[in-house]
This record gives sequence, C-alpha cells and structure tokens, in this order.
Amino acid sequence: MKIIAGLGNPGRKYNGTRHNIGWEVLAELARRHGTSKPKVRFRGETVDAMIGTESVLLLCPITFMNASGESLLPAKNYYRLENQDLLVICDDLNLPVAKLRFRSQGSSGGQKGLQDIIKKLDTTEFSRLRIGIGEVPAERNAASYVLGKFPSEEQDLIQQAIHTAADAVADWTQHGIDFSMNNYNAHANRAC
Repeated sequence: MKIIAGLGNPGRKYNGTRHNIGWEVLAELARRHGTSKPKVRFRGETVDAMIGTESVLLLCPITFMNASGESLLPAKNYYRLENQDLLVICDDLNLPVAKLRFRSQGSSGGQKGLQDIIKKLDTTEFSRLRIGIGEVPAERNAASYVLGKFPSEEQDLIQQAIHTAADAVADWTQHGIDFSMNNYNAHANRAC
C-alpha cells in the first residue's frame, strides 16, 4: 500500500492554478488507475487506485496548501505506512515550467505544503515529485504568481508534464525512488 498526495487548494477559483498542479496529476492518475469513486476522508478527497500490482490511496488534501500535513499524517497513521510508502506531488518555483524532479528527502525549498508535511511527519525523509512552474517574474509577488493560471502559451507544455508526471508516479509505485530519479531527473534541463 502506498499513498500519493497531490498538493493544492480547494475551491473553484484555484482550479488550473500553478499551485494546484499536484491535484491535476492526481486527477490523471485517478482517470487511469482509479478503482473507486472519490470520497472525503482524512481531511482530503481520496480515490482508491491500483497501479500495476500496488494498492494506492490517491489523496488531495482539502486543508489548503499550508496545512497539507493535517491530511497526510492521519492517512499515513491509519494505514500504518512507513515514510518510503509516501509520495508528495507539488509545484516548484525553482524549476523551469513543466520540468520534473524526484527527491527521496530534503528541505521544503520554500514550498509551504511540503513545509507543513515535514513539520507534521517530523522528518524530511519521504519521496516527493516537484513540477516546475517557473520563477516569479520581477513585477509579481510569489503569492499572486502561484495562485495564477498558466498562460495559454504554456498550456500544451503543462498538459504534457501532467501526463509525464502520471507515468513517472506509476514507475515510482512499481520501481521505487532511485529508479524514478534516474529516469526522470536526467531530463530536468530540457522539455518533458
């Protein structure tokens, strides 16, 4: 059993925003692999899934980004999972648009959802898949940028990144973090 958490914010006004790309990847995974209808539990929306031979809980916290750990920790505890059975998918301002990067541990890099999960789990040792949303332009502040939508010229690239990320997550469930880092991080400096 594994938990894949996609980070984002609840509410229609956040649909399609940079900060909600984790939710978009989970929607694609649910479409491909879901075995149940969405349910509200663990302060999130969940879908049961089967990816290859692995049972997976797809979890979209509805606590708002900055309190994501309040959803992931109870789910982890309920299923009595180890940290290596968790994968968190989130946006990253420090990566070019649509670039993917797996990590097995590390800091939040300023991502507030990751920061809360690290605090609640009391560890930095869990897998994460970061998806680049590009640097904040000089004329904008970070909050308005991450809560903004991708411009039309980036839409195709983002849709491709979402599909590639769903493939990458499936590989993570079957082959683990080292395989995923070796196969997806090598492409971090070019288009997906």
